[in-house]
Amino acid sequence: MDASHTLLKELTEAFGPPGHETEIAGIMRRHLRGLGEVSQDRLGSVICRQRGKSEEPRIMMAGHMDEVGFMVKGVTKEGFVKFLPMGGWWGHVLLAHKVRIRTSKGDVLGVVGSKPPHELQEDERRKVMELKDMFIDVGATSYFDVKKRLGIRPGDPIIPDAPFSVMSNDRLYLAKALDNRVGCALVVDALRRLAKAPHPNTVYGVATTMEEVGLRGAQTSVAAVKPNVAIALDVGIAHDTPGSLGDGDEKLGGGVGILVYDASMIPNVKLRNLAIEICEKQKIPFHLGTVERGGTDAGRFHMYDTGVPSLVIFIPTRYIHSHSTIMDRKDYDAAVRLLVELSKRLDRKTVESL
Repeated sequence: MDASHTLLKELTEAFGPPGHETEIAGIMRRHLRGLGEVSQDRLGSVICRQRGKSEEPRIMMAGHMDEVGFMVKGVTKEGFVKFLPMGGWWGHVLLAHKVRIRTSKGDVLGVVGSKPPHELQEDERRKVMELKDMFIDVGATSYFDVKKRLGIRPGDPIIPDAPFSVMSNDRLYLAKALDNRVGCALVVDALRRLAKAPHPNTVYGVATTMEEVGLRGAQTSVAAVKPNVAIALDVGIAHDTPGSLGDGDEKLGGGVGILVYDASMIPNVKLRNLAIEICEKQKIPFHLGTVERGGTDAGRFHMYDTGVPSLVIFIPTRYIHSHSTIMDRKDYDAAVRLLVELSKRLDRKTVESL
């Protein structure tokens, strides 16, 4: 287990749905210590300023800290927890999965439940069950008062309860919250390498808040950094499983992904081409990807002030927005290499040419 493996395990197992990223921010601050000047904006995004040979240009690379999660909406008189989503969830991935509710008295383990399948009508069986028809069972019984004993109340955050695991194919990591603790880990690993390599700029490694509910931390952190170039670090969708409709090359082991289109941003073409050129010359495995629905923090970065040349660098993953996501460590390492080499190329003249 190397430093990157340890970092990914620590980050993915930690608690951090939108608006509740304090634990993740603490981990990031600890790992960024000594790599630059660390601060936070007023929405909680962590910013590490690492000065290279020059104060400018300012290069921002950012991953978001929040994971898709839930919030307690209420507790029924029988003691079952009703909840609402924070981020995009599909009903099929939830039933019978364990979750953790963070209350003022501590964490509470629960399982997502619903009407028993034996009692479903035929038309109900053919539908995707909606979240409003589900509940969380935290052990409510006639003799156990959930509200009094556990202190669960509306507003309490909820996350999937799932450990980080290495699969039998030991290049593959299985965990919750790879979307987007991968991006946070990439920030740390890139800054670790850049601390030992001269770069002609100042690099800002950023971990943003509340991406899953509207790119909110992206908007505040980009205003704090005022970058000349911005790079969002995120996951992409691997199209290498049965039934996948993707037409691209995104697959586990395919290398680092360079996004050419998503619903929130079309990347700066010259910056995109520079990243491709670096991969080709440095023999970094890569592929080009698209996301027709959804976006990343770069959707806010590129529209800041009069505009910021921006790019999305990602690694392909399976089963995002679920309890169990799979990534390939080879793709992660390729992304770190690209980030370092790209940062070393972004001098004043190159950035002005963008």
